[in-house]
Amino acid sequence: MDALATLLRDRQPCVVLTGAGISTESGIPDFRSRTGIWAQYDPMEYATIDAFRRDPEKVWEFYALRLGVLADAEPNGGHLALAELERAGLVEAIVTQNIDGLHQRAGSENVVEVHGSIRTATCLDCGAEAPLTEAAPRCPACGVIMKPGVVMFGELLPADAMERAEELAREAGLLLVVGSTLEVYPVAGLPQVTLAAGGALAIVNRGRTPFDSEAAAKIDAGAGETLEAVARRLRA
Repeated sequence: MDALATLLRDRQPCVVLTGAGISTESGIPDFRSRTGIWAQYDPMEYATIDAFRRDPEKVWEFYALRLGVLADAEPNGGHLALAELERAGLVEAIVTQNIDGLHQRAGSENVVEVHGSIRTATCLDCGAEAPLTEAAPRCPACGVIMKPGVVMFGELLPADAMERAEELAREAGLLLVVGSTLEVYPVAGLPQVTLAAGGALAIVNRGRTPFDSEAAAKIDAGAGETLEAVARRLRA
């Protein structure tokens, strides 16, 4: 904890990269663990752009279940600690793989959502975008069923978001990875961008990642307890 607090203080600017591990502490299931979402649902049937084009109602049945979980979820101590560190000038931005919007609800302002957001829906026919208020919404312009505003398998990540994420990683004095196994590319390549530019890497994650040996600090623990403890140290 002390080493991470020192890195946060000394290696500015700090950019944070978050994955599903920070949101599981808010009751949101992850995807890839043995008890994760893909252990129960075949992603090829529910999470690809081809599946959506083939049967949008079926895909929305899956997302309707997730919407209920997300509606009940609240930011946890990890989200709140990152928002506090941002207000203190110790975190410049958060790049997140999560679609749940919990960082914004916790008070973080500079958030880059590289996998999209469940708060919106997009029309594949005319490109219209609208706030998501119900499952399987229809486009107000052309009437077709809109797609959740998240990146599905088979789709490219939003170019603007990825360009911003890479820019932030390149300029970071410290890239702090929280709750990500760093297995899903291209986002998993951001630590290498930081390291190649001379920045430092720190990782808070339960379990191993491919970048553990290159990290200046690795903490194998929960996001909430770790970030709350670091924030307390930096307050003192």
